[in-house]
Amino acid sequence: METHTNNVTAASNAASSAVRIAAGSPAGTAFATVRRCFALYGALAAAGLGTVVVLAGTGHPVNAFMWIRAVLLPLVAVVLHRQAVAASRGARRAYERVSQVSVILPVAIIGVDLIPGICPPWYAATQIVCMLPVTAVAVLARRSAVRAAFAQQR
Repeated sequence: METHTNNVTAASNAASSAVRIAAGSPAGTAFATVRRCFALYGALAAAGLGTVVVLAGTGHPVNAFMWIRAVLLPLVAVVLHRQAVAASRGARRAYERVSQVSVILPVAIIGVDLIPGICPPWYAATQIVCMLPVTAVAVLARRSAVRAAFAQQR
């Protein structure tokens, strides 16, 4: 009985910390696009991994940095998509993560790629293309309608 009570209390606390975002509202529409952007980012990151695999298999030089980044970025896309889904359901903390990471990630990825000698220009170009949907998320997450939807929770 006590476990059931704790589960109900936890569920009601989670519900009280979330806002209601209607599917057709401006915030709901923005987060539908955010989810699609993260899905596109995941597909582009997976294509980048595929490119690294093919090039390595055909004898082209591929360094450890490229392997690590190529493996990690599709995984990051899955996590970000899950956060976007949670935010679209009204989770303020997920919204804050999506909003912050969508600004930091492109700057960090592109900034590191621009360091001379880290990676070849073709790899930097693929990473820039991968970051375009994430940059779009940074803009979408800061729209006034989206911020207003989550401002109610403060």
